[in-house]
Amino acid sequence: MNELPLKYGCNPNQKPSRVFMHDGSALPIEVLNGRPGYINLLDALNSWQLVRELRQATGLPSAASFKHVSPAGAAVGLPLSDTLKKIYFVDDIEGLDQSPVACAYARARGADRMSSYGDFIALSDTCDRATALIIKREVSDGIIAPGYTDEALEILREKRKGTYNVVKIDPDYRPDPIERKQVFGVTFEQGRNEIRLDDPTLFENIPTANKTFTPEARRDLIVALITLKYTQSNSVCYVKDGQAIGIGAGQQSRIHCTRLAGQKADTWWLRQHPKVMGLPFKEGIRRADRDNTIDVYISEDEHDDVLRDGAWQQFFTRQPEVLTLAEKKEWIAQNTGVALGSDAFFPFGDNIERAHKSGVQFIAQAGGSVRDDHVIMTCDKYGIAMTFTGVRLFHH
Repeated sequence: MNELPLKYGCNPNQKPSRVFMHDGSALPIEVLNGRPGYINLLDALNSWQLVRELRQATGLPSAASFKHVSPAGAAVGLPLSDTLKKIYFVDDIEGLDQSPVACAYARARGADRMSSYGDFIALSDTCDRATALIIKREVSDGIIAPGYTDEALEILREKRKGTYNVVKIDPDYRPDPIERKQVFGVTFEQGRNEIRLDDPTLFENIPTANKTFTPEARRDLIVALITLKYTQSNSVCYVKDGQAIGIGAGQQSRIHCTRLAGQKADTWWLRQHPKVMGLPFKEGIRRADRDNTIDVYISEDEHDDVLRDGAWQQFFTRQPEVLTLAEKKEWIAQNTGVALGSDAFFPFGDNIERAHKSGVQFIAQAGGSVRDDHVIMTCDKYGIAMTFTGVRLFHH
């Protein structure tokens, strides 16, 4: 089959809609369940490229959680601590510790749970039972993977009353090296971005006084750069322990990317604060409602305070203590060893100042700004190791 009709395009008024192969060859995807839409397949094909590349670069099973053609989270399959299992709501998943791909998806989903609500999932490896059990309980639009075990497929086919989108992709498929798209009737053409981001030469131009990148830091920077390669620009990505913890996408200003991603990284870290982990939720509160409540509890939004009289009773068995600004700052200061990637150069040192507040100690960016000297000086101020990759990773 070289064509798949779709219900509509980006919006219901955009008809007709289809995906097809111009050369008449067979589509590299097979729909095993459901009826994926236009945006679903944009997410599927972009996210598949990301996890495939992460797998090749790190040798580890990888996963991504996509929303609106940018990742909300991406990760490799490293073991999960008891704390992460709890804040990702996977501490009761049978077989989790024996499934690197399940750990990868738990990390990808857990990076920014609010943004991952209704995500499209990509796995680099066969979806197994443990991964399917995680997906079963989350609000998600669909999944793409190179294969599914019989048990996993049975679980996924029951999701959303049998309409959950399950897509299988041929892992050996390689696209034409030239890509094209149309905008307003005009065809754009360019060479596909095939740059390898696990190239050791990306770490040769280190202008900072601190030139030490640990193996873990190099891995995390590779995760950041590959994630950025498939994130709508401008974009910045914070990574720790093999997973994105904050992604800022599609901002017109680089500093706004850095702030947005930094806020998400701080929220990820604050979810591990003892006061947050000890919130006395009522039985039966859904995970999405817990995520929303935790986000408000952590935030500074006084107009939607879940602790005020008349509000906390909806969610908690007792009124929780306030997590003070001083406590937040003290806790965030304990987050260290964070890696930061940028899809283009940092124009000013203010980006480094903001990154430092979220524990960044390692940076990979293109370099080439007229103010590189100021950026380097700011890194040296905090002992941050930074490499100029010489590679821009804009994605549109």
